[in-house]
Amino acid sequence: MTHLRIIRGDATPEEVAALVAALMITKRPADQPVRKVGSWSDPARRMRRELPSTWRASAFPH
Repeated sequence: MTHLRIIRGDATPEEVAALVAALMITKRPADQPVRKVGSWSDPARRMRRELPSTWRASAFPH
């Protein structure tokens, strides 16, 4: 990262630290590959689903 210079105002050390932290979060090294998450960890997979012809059983009483 290059040098940081405040042009206007009188920033406190806490404000400068917050600015540096925000800038460091947004900067990600380019050599890090993007990690792909598998669909096995998708929370929607844990949801219960209807079976293929359950609509038919709900329309016709037993």
